Amino acid sequence: MTDMTGLDLGPQALIVARLAAGVPDARLADRTPCPDYAVGDLLGHLAGLSVAFRDAARKDLGPTTDTAPGTAKPLLPADWRTELPRLLQDLAEAWRDPGAWTGTTRAGGVDLPGGVTGIVAADELVIHGWDLARATGQEYVPDQAALRASHAFLLAAAEEQDGGGGGGIFGTVVRVPERAPLLDRTVGLSGRDPNWAVPTVS
Repeated sequence: MTDMTGLDLGPQALIVARLAAGVPDARLADRTPCPDYAVGDLLGHLAGLSVAFRDAARKDLGPTTDTAPGTAKPLLPADWRTELPRLLQDLAEAWRDPGAWTGTTRAGGVDLPGGVTGIVAADELVIHGWDLARATGQEYVPDQAALRASHAFLLAAAEEQDGGGGGGIFGTVVRVPERAPLLDRTVGLSGRDPNWAVPTVS
């Protein structure tokens, strides 16, 4: 995987915060590309992962870094419209510390090198940013440095899983043409269909 040590998560965190600000209350129960998450759940997940990866950067290990994803359904804070942007900013700021990218830390109950953990955080922001934008009908142009990091991470993970034969760490890879935009290829590597659209009610 390409070395992305020191990647600034700030631009992508800001993009996600702007997407969250564009979500009307009436859309919180809508479906998303994450089968188990409605829009409100996805926003709650973003709040939770922001705390977890912030603490992972700080090497502040404990309940926030030890809990595996999917252990419980995400809770959307009542004040999420002010809390989520703050948490995303805190996440980005924590990873601006060069020390965050060194040594070993923990996220989701898994011990990882700091540099790998930072890239996982970038991947979470890129992919869930796409989820949120697609579910709520918003335009999405991710930060290009974060997108490249996400793609490199997911591609390496898929190749490590089964030699590129279809497996991925977040589900079966969706095959996307090699000439497709980098975002589509990255989304496919995450186990999502780049053509996903909000289901219509007949």
